[in-house]
Amino acid sequence: MKHFFKLQFIAVIILLISCTDNDENPPAFPEGSTESVNLWVRDSLKRYYYWADQIPAKPDYHLPVKEFFKSLLAPQDRFSFIVNTEDPSSYPRSIRNMYGFDYTVLQQTNGEVVTVIKLVLKDSPAFNAGLERGMIITKINGKTVTASNAEAITSSMKDLTVLDLNVGSWSNGTVTGEKEIKVYYGLSFEQPLLSKIFEKNGKKAGYLYIYDFPDGITQKLSQRFAEFKAAGVQELILDLRYNYGGSVSAAAALCSLIPSGISSASPFIIFKGNKNGGEVKRTFAQQIAYDPKALDFNTLRTNALGLNKVYILTSNSTASAAEIVINNLKPYLQVIQVGDVTLGKDMAGFTVEDKRKPQKIRWQMHPVIYKVFNANGAGEYSNGILPQVSVNEYAALPLLPLGHADETLISSVLNGTYFKSVHKEASTGEVKILYQSDVPPIAVGRNL
Repeated sequence: MKHFFKLQFIAVIILLISCTDNDENPPAFPEGSTESVNLWVRDSLKRYYYWADQIPAKPDYHLPVKEFFKSLLAPQDRFSFIVNTEDPSSYPRSIRNMYGFDYTVLQQTNGEVVTVIKLVLKDSPAFNAGLERGMIITKINGKTVTASNAEAITSSMKDLTVLDLNVGSWSNGTVTGEKEIKVYYGLSFEQPLLSKIFEKNGKKAGYLYIYDFPDGITQKLSQRFAEFKAAGVQELILDLRYNYGGSVSAAAALCSLIPSGISSASPFIIFKGNKNGGEVKRTFAQQIAYDPKALDFNTLRTNALGLNKVYILTSNSTASAAEIVINNLKPYLQVIQVGDVTLGKDMAGFTVEDKRKPQKIRWQMHPVIYKVFNANGAGEYSNGILPQVSVNEYAALPLLPLGHADETLISSVLNGTYFKSVHKEASTGEVKILYQSDVPPIAVGRNL
């Protein structure tokens, strides 16, 4: 399931078949039984899970595997999950990874409820069907979306293989040009970087939209920054509003391309685990090197902009490695965050699966292993990272394409509205967000 939520970090595959604590005597179960799989699950979590000390002492090994896994998780854990690699239905599903788009249900200032498409992935089923950012959905499978039924409709869409949508354009406060579109379930391909160069107050501002942080992205990042540097870019706008995260190494590579005054030995991140995992500190160079496909730190630095300030656009869908970019740049330059509060995934982990040949256990775990902190030891943002300036992306409809100079979040930076106030609305902001199809996401990936 390559495209589930795109939260990918460097792979660490652990074989844990029998690692029980010496002071416990768990029961013995026949190999291949549900109970034996559950024992493997429990033993793995006891050693690596961040909240291992909260695992029940006497779990019910007779539960189905997925239910058993959930019964061991800490109440505050929103992100750990388990899948059966032989059963596609066991993987987390979302509108984005099934169809390639996301939408938001809004309440206008006059009380009218509208559903607006906020994201359409390139080369996705939605893109190929003709959906565009800014379109208004009037009906989904014959039903009008309301604040009360939006969640139920979204949930039902995850059990289908084709969607019947009625969509139109927003013009002068009303929907025009309605038409019917079918969107079929399918794969979305790797998303391209989007870059622009704007003239801002006599300076050149580089804009870079990054959808996610896959391993191997460093060459593309370096190329875009080389173009910015050659053009004389003096300010930078990073658009991470829909970025679920991905590889921490890719995030470190991006961060290495922005500030001045850092070296390969500059500290980048601190991982803090349970009593077994302890604390792990990594420099920029060390973290980047965990991606075997990455350009090295010194090569990346040849294209660094050497800035003392960066603007980062965020939303409730900004998560994990994207949040690490925000938090871990702060020790090295001024970060001006514009938009909405982020998701709040201040954690990392790695994949746990059976690597025996032949493989005997088909289940694969994605548990939380570490909390993450920046070079100054700052972290603990499980409630999300607050922007310096809150800007409602939906304050003005229709939504303009990402990268457009007049798009709400971009224009709030280019036009200087970020100087108006801190922690207050920089736009009219009276439109209310009632529901978002992609919040909260659960991420599949490699977290170290």
